Amino acid sequence: MFDDELFGPSPGEATPAVDDRAVIDAMTRAEVALLRAAQSCGVVPAEGDPAATLERAAAGLEIDPGDLGRRARGAGNAVVPLVKDLLAAVPPEVRPWVHVGATSQDIVDTALMLLGARAADAVLAHLQGAVGSAARLAREHRATAMAGRTLGQVAVPTTFGLKAAGWATGLRAAARDLQRVRTERLAVQLAGAAGTLAVYGGAGTDVVDAFARELGLVAPEAPWHTERSRVRELAAALGSVLAAAGKVATDVVQMATSEVGEVREGGGPGHGGSSAMPHKANPVTSVLVRSAAVRGPGLVATVFAASLQEHERATGHWHAEWQPLRELLLLAQGAAERVDQLLASLDVRPEAVQANLDRARPSVMAEALATRLAPALGRGEAQRVVTEALAAATAEHGQGLSDAQLVEALTARTDRVSREVLMGALVPASALGAVDGLIDRALASLDR
Repeated sequence: MFDDELFGPSPGEATPAVDDRAVIDAMTRAEVALLRAAQSCGVVPAEGDPAATLERAAAGLEIDPGDLGRRARGAGNAVVPLVKDLLAAVPPEVRPWVHVGATSQDIVDTALMLLGARAADAVLAHLQGAVGSAARLAREHRATAMAGRTLGQVAVPTTFGLKAAGWATGLRAAARDLQRVRTERLAVQLAGAAGTLAVYGGAGTDVVDAFARELGLVAPEAPWHTERSRVRELAAALGSVLAAAGKVATDVVQMATSEVGEVREGGGPGHGGSSAMPHKANPVTSVLVRSAAVRGPGLVATVFAASLQEHERATGHWHAEWQPLRELLLLAQGAAERVDQLLASLDVRPEAVQANLDRARPSVMAEALATRLAPALGRGEAQRVVTEALAAATAEHGQGLSDAQLVEALTARTDRVSREVLMGALVPASALGAVDGLIDRALASLDR
């Protein structure tokens, strides 16, 4: 209720799991791939195909995660009892070759990289969908003028299309980071007791390469038992996914507030309902994405702190990585899926966007007015004149101040710029500057 089911990805066969059973399956897969790699390199005799025997035996095992966890307490990791189960499941002639040349960390690290690869593939697929939807919104609303907001206040006109283009580039940047990590940095771990691969003799690097090929991961340049840059980079990339998705969700929550009403989440009947208030249509998808994004930095920080590992094997820091990394994998999958759904079904309400912009006028055009006055008055004097005119006109006419009333207050303070020029500066479309070019540039960058 408070974790996987609510914040993680939707259940389904296509969704990679990162729960305890998935970890056990990944560790078992690593053990089978290790034996097959050693066998292919001549370290293990091929007669009788011990790797195939182990694979069949592993497929028939029903391992209870809770029981395995309890048995793991004596060794500090779950590989030790898992190997005992595998040894008991294979015939005596295969037992000498199970877990051959490996240490527990080799299997755990490799299993986590396998989970990372599967999760990254799912995240990247959803990010691709989210980027596409944001780009579509940018194209459809490139001319939908709206009030830009800075520090919680109305600022100057912008367009919804430019906002959506920003979402697209942020999500695309996060996807690029994760894709690089997925392709270049998710590696097998195979180094033996202290990183020397002593059991394999001269065939050590060949076994590592074969192990990597078996699992579709990278063959590392060196053992990384205590050199944790790969884990840090994965954590950081997942944290960036959460932040990019959280940015979109934050904007949507703000624009979906009752007083603003510029967007509404899709999701069909019942989406965003309340247990007490029948009228509610809460932006719950965005709320869940934001929640995941808030948790991300702390989890990333824990993984980074855990990198301070001594010599050839850490005393606790390695163990400290497991849960935060699993949480990041879970949260990134859930957030990517949700931001994909959010943007695909987002209901943009141009009439509300326009109404809010109109309510913000003429104050929202203050910068444009100062810009028109600056060549004649100088920038500082232009700012002063506009500030004073706005204050005086608002005091006289209230919040319903019209463009003409503001221009009257301005012309009372300076005759250096004509009334017609000032009225032209109060049209929002005249203040959008390079918006079209910025949107085009952003959209073009998505394909690079």
